[in-house]
Amino acid sequence: MELTKVTVTTGAFNYSPIIKTALVGGLASSLIETATVNTTVAPGSTGNTTINYDVNTQSVLYFSTNATANWTLNIRYATGTRLNSALAIGQSVTFVMIVTTGATAYYNSAITIDGVSITPKYQGGTAWSAGNASSWDVYTYTAIKTAANTYILLAAQTQFK
Repeated sequence: MELTKVTVTTGAFNYSPIIKTALVGGLASSLIETATVNTTVAPGSTGNTTINYDVNTQSVLYFSTNATANWTLNIRYATGTRLNSALAIGQSVTFVMIVTTGATAYYNSAITIDGVSITPKYQGGTAWSAGNASSWDVYTYTAIKTAANTYILLAAQTQFK
């Protein structure tokens, strides 16, 4: 790896010659994260109560219409690609799901990674058992790969009104 010497005497500092993906392990290519705004399908609205969250597509998934049922979240890398094959041991991924709730508050009732059930470590130590009516429920997850097909999953639910 070639290092670039930067000398600044006056004016603004230009970080671009020294901030390259090669200098940060080649994994972080942008500080801007992609958010998918789903305006047509809320969890459960089509009778399908499993949401596949493809972490290669977005960092934030926002459902702008009211949820109509509780749902199972399946975390995977992409359609046809398991998270297990995309992450090395010791790597992690953090992502967010925002769900609009109406008068009846539905919630994320089960979680799988690559289709295999996992019990998360919940913020505050207690699993949520309901959503929050007439608000946005924001679910934040961090999956840390500790061995092949083995993860620590940190999960939090926060209400926004």
